[in-house]
Amino acid sequence: MRHRILASTCAALVLLAAAASAAQAAATDQLQSFVTSVKTARGEFTQKQLKGQGGEGKAGGTSSGTFAFSRPGKFTWRYTKPYDQLLQADGQTLYIYDKDLNQVTERKLDNALGSSPAAILFGSNDLTKNFDVKNGATRDGVEWLELTPKSKDTQFEKIQIGFKAGNLEAMELRDAFGNTTLLTFSAMQKNPSLPADTFRFTVPKGADVMKQ
Repeated sequence: MRHRILASTCAALVLLAAAASAAQAAATDQLQSFVTSVKTARGEFTQKQLKGQGGEGKAGGTSSGTFAFSRPGKFTWRYTKPYDQLLQADGQTLYIYDKDLNQVTERKLDNALGSSPAAILFGSNDLTKNFDVKNGATRDGVEWLELTPKSKDTQFEKIQIGFKAGNLEAMELRDAFGNTTLLTFSAMQKNPSLPADTFRFTVPKGADVMKQ
C-alpha cells in the first residue's frame, strides 16, 4: 500500500503549458519558463497528507526528503523522514526501493508517468497532450495553475502548481476520493551539473526484486 501511495505521488510528482487570461499571464509565463529552461534541478521537499474534500480535515502524516531530476524521465525522489525510501528513474525504468523491507519494485517508466504529477516535473515539455489547463487563484503571493488529466486512467482528479517570483513553490494533488497531498519545495537549484551516475540504480545486496 505504501508503495502505491509513494509511487503515485511522485510517479509522484509536475507542470502545464497553457492558455491564460491577462490577469494570470505572469503565472503562465513562470510555468512556461520553468518547463522550457529548467532541464535539471535538485532540492528538498516536504509532503503533507490531508484528508477531506478540498484538503480540509485531519492531517494524515508528514514526510520529507530530497530530489533531483534531469528531464525527460530521469529523477531521484528520496524520503528521509519518517522512513527511508527511494524512487529513482533512469529514463526507462522506475525503481522503488523500500529500505526497511529491503525490497525493490520495478516499473516501466512510460506506464508509471503518463498523466501523473511526475510527468510535469520530470517529463517532456508537451504537457497539453496529457492535461487540460486552467488558471487558478493567487494566495499569499503564490500564483497557482490548475491541471486536469485528460486520461481517466489516473488516480488524480486535479493537480495545482504554485509559482512565486519564477520559482516552483508547491504542488497540490487531489485524488479521486477527495484527499489532497501538499508538496512544498525549498533550496531548489536550477540547472546544476549532476554526476553521470546520479540516476543509475543499483539493486542493494540481498534485496527482493519485483517487476510490474
